Amino acid sequence: MSSQAISLFKKRRSQYALGKSLPVSQNDVTHLIKQAVREAPSAFNAQSSRAVILFGAESQKFWERAKDELRKIVPAEAFAATEGKLNSFAAGTGTVLFFVDTDVVKGLQEQFALYADNFPVWAEQSNGMAQFAVWTALADADIGASLQHYNPLVDQGVREAWGVPAHWTLRAQMPFGSNEAPHGEKTYMEDEARFKVFG
Repeated sequence: MSSQAISLFKKRRSQYALGKSLPVSQNDVTHLIKQAVREAPSAFNAQSSRAVILFGAESQKFWERAKDELRKIVPAEAFAATEGKLNSFAAGTGTVLFFVDTDVVKGLQEQFALYADNFPVWAEQSNGMAQFAVWTALADADIGASLQHYNPLVDQGVREAWGVPAHWTLRAQMPFGSNEAPHGEKTYMEDEARFKVFG
């Protein structure tokens, strides 16, 4: 059985060789990201995922700030490799910052006390699905991306630079741009170690 959805999922890969020559306009990319986040599911239709989309110099500013923070904790003799990695992210066209709105989570905890402990978990799951939705949508548009996690190291700088509310908690960063190299092959573990089917 063939599946268009599975074909798209297979197209999504981590791309670290990013460039600035997107196959579509900046407005199209913005619209695509917004649609993907909007359509990602959430428990109780909470819609707790938030995104900040950075293009051009704003995206580069984020990675420079990340570099400044990492320079404080990475040994000087090891920093060249770290800097090279961050420069590869900054070489792209933009970056999506993914957040969870904790005010939404708290509101649901108060409204549905029986499930209070679950709402933070469900919000994280929803945010992960939003990340996957955006990543897949970008891949479908022939835009390369990868998923990074420099939070909470960069959180304060993000709030200061882009006026992000304190109740938005940064969860991931997705640098994106043109594909400047082929994707690497993905390997898979054996199905027997991963799945059990009954009935």
